Order: sequence, then C-alpha cells, then structure tokens
Amino acid sequence: MTALQQPARADGPSRPAVRVPFPVVDEVARHCLQEEEPETVHIEVHLPGRLDAGRLRTAFAQALRRHPRILMREAPGPWYRRRYEWELTAEPDVEVVSFPAPGRDELRDARTRALTEAPPLSLSPPIRLEVVEGSGPVEGSEATDAVGVQPHGADGPQPCPRPAQGTVLFLTINHTALDGPACLRVLATAAELYGGRDNSPAAPPTRTTETPPPPEATPSNWSPPARVAPGTPEPSPGNGMLVTELPLPHRPKGSPYTVNDQLMVTTALTLAHWNREHGARPRHLRITMPVDDRPRDATMPIGNGTRLVEVPFIPEELAAHAPADMPALLHRTATRTRALKSLPRPQLGHGAALLTAPITPVSWRAALTRGLRRAAAPWTSTTLLSNIGRIPYPLDFGEEAGRAHAVWFSAPARMPRGLTVTTASTAGRLHLALRWSRALLSHGDGAHLRDLFEHYLHTTEVSP
Repeated sequence: MTALQQPARADGPSRPAVRVPFPVVDEVARHCLQEEEPETVHIEVHLPGRLDAGRLRTAFAQALRRHPRILMREAPGPWYRRRYEWELTAEPDVEVVSFPAPGRDELRDARTRALTEAPPLSLSPPIRLEVVEGSGPVEGSEATDAVGVQPHGADGPQPCPRPAQGTVLFLTINHTALDGPACLRVLATAAELYGGRDNSPAAPPTRTTETPPPPEATPSNWSPPARVAPGTPEPSPGNGMLVTELPLPHRPKGSPYTVNDQLMVTTALTLAHWNREHGARPRHLRITMPVDDRPRDATMPIGNGTRLVEVPFIPEELAAHAPADMPALLHRTATRTRALKSLPRPQLGHGAALLTAPITPVSWRAALTRGLRRAAAPWTSTTLLSNIGRIPYPLDFGEEAGRAHAVWFSAPARMPRGLTVTTASTAGRLHLALRWSRALLSHGDGAHLRDLFEHYLHTTEVSP
C-alpha cells in the first residue's frame, strides 16, 4: 500500500503518524485562505424519512475508516519548513455528526453555517455533517438562500409535492483539503452501511471517443475577460447562496452536445444578459469548468481531484442568442469542451506547479502566491460552472429514511469572480445553486440571475 492508503492504526505499538505533503491544489488554497470568505463546499441531501442518531454516527465513522485518506489534519511545523503536510490519523479528532436543536429557522441556520464556518484544518477530518429533521416540503419552485425562502411568482413553475417530514443532511467541507465528489463518495458508503442497501455508483454515460478537433481562434489568455457586473453589494462580508429545483433541459436523441454543454451555454448567456443590463462593455467571457476523471467506486482517490479548464465565449456569439442561432452555439460549445477535456494538463496549470516547488520556505511562497493572486485578478475567469451531473449513487439510507430526492452542492464564490454556479441532477430534476460574494451581489441580484438562468436554460431545448 502507498502512504495515502496506509492509515495509522489505533492498536498495536505506537508509531509515528503517516505524513503526506500537500498536493499543489491544497497548498495554493492554504496560501490564500481568507477569514471573511471561508473556502467551504456545501452539500445538501434531502431524504423523505428520519434517521436514527446512533446508527448514523456509527455508519459515518465506519465510512471514514473505509476511506482513511479523509482522516487527516494539518501537521504543525516551523516557519522555515519547505512544505505543508497532512497528518493521517487512525480515528477522528472530533465527533463529525451533529443534530442541531430543532427550531423555526433550522434549515436557514444550517445553510448559514455551511457558508460562514469552515471545519478547521487542525482537526481530523476537516468536514462536518449536520442533520436537520422535520425540514418540511421541498418544492420544485423553491429558492432558498442563507437568510430566507422566496418562492417564484405566480407565473413560475408549479411546485412538486415532497414528503412534509423529511431529513436534510448538510455536509460542510474545508475545500483546502477535499472536494465535493470525494465527500459524496464517503456519504454513499455511510448510506450503504446505515441502510444495508447497495449504494454502488451507476454506470457512467457512454461517450463516443472522437479525435479532438483542431483548436478554434479564441481570445488570448493574455486578454482580461469580462467580470460579473456589480449588482447591489451588501455591507456584510462573506457569501450568499440561493438554491432552486428546475426541470432537466430536453436534449434531442443523438445530439452532438451534452447537458453540460447546455448548462455552459446557459451560464454564458445569463451573464452576458446580466452585464448588458448593468451597462458593462461587451467583452469575451471565460468560464472555468472542473473536469473529474476519477472512478466513482470505492477506489476513488479522496482529496481535491479535479482539474480546471476554461471555456471561452466571444461577445458576438452571446449577443446573437435567438433560438435560431442556438444549435450552432451548442455545437461550438461542445467542440470546445471536448477539446479542453482531452488535453493533458496539471490541475491548476503549469505555473502553479512551479510556484509550489519546495525550494524556499513555505511561508515565503505563501506571500508570493497571495501577491500574484492579487496581481492576476483581472485575468481570472468570469465565473465557475461546476456541473456534478447525475448523482451516481442512490444515497439510499434504508426503508425508514429512504432515498435522496434532491442533492445540492455549492462552491466557494470569493472575489474576483464573485459568483459560482453549481448543478447536479437527482430523480430527473436539475438542482441549481448560485453562490456569490456579498461584496458583489445581494439576494435580490441572485434571484434575478436565477430567473435569467431558468429562461436561457429553456432556450437551449432546440431541435437539431
């Protein structure tokens, strides 16, 4: 076994804990931590029934042991050390699962904690699971942020009835250490241990292997892309969030593009429309897209395992957004995303690998990284679209708790991007989370962006 697979053991003679150097992604995130905008990933899983507290704690603890790479904490070290290191532990340092006291605003409060309180890196594991019971119905038109609930207007989609007395699992992750798909794998293991039902991942969709197309003439990476135009900033720091449930967009059988391409086009058109409304000069957009090639079974590597690519859009193709032009835009987007996915590339690019080379003390590299981040802000991509896709696991907790009928994710939305779009699909529905920096947008701005996204998502439903 490798060091990543071999945990420290609680039994037998004591021996030094296994230490693992921070990978590139973890180190860059560690350098750039900001207390006012914590780097958290939030996962929200809605179940129709109730969970037993003792059984869930036992099942989740066993799931952590089955994926020992998640049992880690940042190892202490002197200022002149060349690397940050993870220290793998045999057992959790803290109780990960909690059941907050019932209250009128418990769902809102749990979302607020997911955005404002990052699990500390100094305690193993850097995640927490909160269980909110009796959460009430989840409606198809529901939109919720960290401070309240606002339904669509009378002309919005009709609500889909859900069980009135369910349970919501809030998994909050310190993104310096882990990403959403890895922690969802651990939660699927816990569901199987709790309910005794098979939670193996569904087979991934079959994709035809094609020769990557020749590169297009797209804007240079040296040209700063458009920023999301400011809306009505709020005085309080941190992130706001809104979640909603939408129908999955229709895609004709045999289409050369995927739902991911439809979501990419929808995001680009939404932001182009928003910027025009706010008087921003038309500029090209670049949308960061995480690509995850890891298996979804029990062998899935735990950590930050996605690589980032940037999908460009020029102003002319986003201005011509009539339905008659949509097939061509979808085809071009599919060509770009396929080409980007096929290119071998380090997770954060070649520059990040050079920046994190352990040549100088890590504290010196931290100062340099933060300075370069500030200097490179104008060249940062416009936004991030993270499409988890169809949730691969049933997340079936057995007869009493049931199977998940809604799963939301949200990614950090720190400036200079200031806005992230995260999507997933469960039970034939699209679950959208918009997350923004309060220094850029307000809840009213988020609700308007949600409405624009829904409109443009519908326009991608075209015939070949």
